[in-house]
Amino acid sequence: MGKKFWNVVKYVLSVALAVLLVWLVVRKIDWSSFLEGLKNTRWVYMLGFTVVAVLALVFRALRWKQLLKPLDGSTTFMDCWDANNIGNLGSLVIPGSCEPIRAGLITSKMLPFQTVFGTMIMERAWDFLFIFLTIVLALVLKLDTFGGFVRENIIKPIAGSAAIWLILAAGVILAVAFIWACYRFRSKVKFFDRMASIIDGVLQGFKSFGKMKNKLPYIIYTTMIWVMYASMCYCCLKAIPELSGLDMADALFLSALGNVASVIPVPGGIGAYHYLLMLCLSSLYGFSNETGLLFATLNHEGHAVLILVLGIISYFTRMVRMKKRRTDTMS
Repeated sequence: MGKKFWNVVKYVLSVALAVLLVWLVVRKIDWSSFLEGLKNTRWVYMLGFTVVAVLALVFRALRWKQLLKPLDGSTTFMDCWDANNIGNLGSLVIPGSCEPIRAGLITSKMLPFQTVFGTMIMERAWDFLFIFLTIVLALVLKLDTFGGFVRENIIKPIAGSAAIWLILAAGVILAVAFIWACYRFRSKVKFFDRMASIIDGVLQGFKSFGKMKNKLPYIIYTTMIWVMYASMCYCCLKAIPELSGLDMADALFLSALGNVASVIPVPGGIGAYHYLLMLCLSSLYGFSNETGLLFATLNHEGHAVLILVLGIISYFTRMVRMKKRRTDTMS
């Protein structure tokens, strides 16, 4: 009961945060101007958006398969593709549910849950690295444009908040102490033994990158994922006449900024993504709130609809594939 209660509390808080962020977005919007901008959208570019968004998901599945290969070579591209799509579908409703769903769908006798989860930690580590590299590249290309925004809206709030650093330090200390306790007392306390086994499995999955004989494909797939993300933003910029003068460097920066917003724990990124992108396009570029919201809506909701469709398709195709595998095993 206690676990269910806290899960409900976390979900309610995340929804409340999403509602607050949505309110911060919509309270300044002239909806007639927004709808006019929507009417003038060049939808042929949104077709291009859909193509590169699908390619990003393809490269994600290829990358994950590459990471799982040293652990279980029988995992197929379709296994990774369907697990990713179904996990993304779950994250539209419950923030943070993508990874557990993905891990659960891939788990097998050869791949325990905690090991699969460890591979996803490795994926996230590379994603954070590429978010950083994307921001750095955008700053190098347009330092005069982006430097002030990053300094005032990201660096200063983080660097100037003692609470953030205290919480971060406390979290690191508690995590280290807990891990030490798990290994120190695993032979005496059953709970610590169980936790230590889980940590071992996570580390096993995390080490899968080091076990790959050829790491170049993994790096190429990761690079292509972020090229596709930037291309998605570029297509959305070109779809809106007011923003069509912005270039790929702007798309790089907006793409990285949007992925920073995805860290905020709200269902499907609703509100957080729109607020940060609208703020950026209005304060940094001087565009209206309506134009900024239109860009964020096309990008976020366009991707959400794609995730919804692919998630439903993958759910049923995986059921068919699993049924066929069971039939083949029995025969």
